[in-house]
Amino acid sequence: MWPDHVIETYVRNMTIDPKVDVTGATEERLEQPLRIAEIFQSRQGEGILTGTESVFIRVSGCNLRCKFCDTPYASWEPEGPLFTVEEILQRVESFPARHVVLTGGEPMLFPQVVSLTRHLSDRGYHVTVETAGTVYRPVHCHLMSISPKLSNSTPDRETHPRWWKEHELRRHQPEVIRRFIREYPYQIKFVIDQPEDVDEVERYLAAILEIDRDRVLLMPQGTDQESLGEKMAWLDPLCQQHGFKLCPRKHIEWYGPGRGK
Repeated sequence: MWPDHVIETYVRNMTIDPKVDVTGATEERLEQPLRIAEIFQSRQGEGILTGTESVFIRVSGCNLRCKFCDTPYASWEPEGPLFTVEEILQRVESFPARHVVLTGGEPMLFPQVVSLTRHLSDRGYHVTVETAGTVYRPVHCHLMSISPKLSNSTPDRETHPRWWKEHELRRHQPEVIRRFIREYPYQIKFVIDQPEDVDEVERYLAAILEIDRDRVLLMPQGTDQESLGEKMAWLDPLCQQHGFKLCPRKHIEWYGPGRGK
């Protein structure tokens, strides 16, 4: 497991410019192995591909610290063994599914994901990339699944003063979002914790008019079926009122919380 100060320093160096590209990246960096929290096959539980059998590659390491993060082993306390791109490809090919979801953490932090997604695409896989939309890289993917972080994601200022500041500085990068939606097929998923969060979504969309509202999905925050059900009860009518798609977290309904599901 990486100590918090190590990953914080690494992420800071990687994300001085949130619009980072691979241009100028050294061959050494491009060939470095990736720390991988887990690789597994399951059904996609969120978004427009819900129900699709997919291989999930969870990269370990994140430039944000969402207070409701449900994968702390890839963000708050990143862990996992190191894999080369070729080793990751071999693991993926050991599963029968032909859809791959590259997730994290924040996979866009790492220049190696450009090579990884290119190889996956060349081998005939449908590639979805899950990102918070804070860092740009020219990956090869068929669906850019963007989850911009609202103010409800910011960690407590008293408990985590450093990450409160870093998170607030990084979580909203409109130019990165604009580039993604211009260059890729996309969906936009917002995590909703309270009814007033929907008003913040409206303000977000008013500031980035290029986003197609038909591609916007609202997802209840929660990691158990009871809390998700309670929020779905008021989120469903709000989605209908505002013209957004409701995005259930079906994997929690199917498998419950936990890793590799």
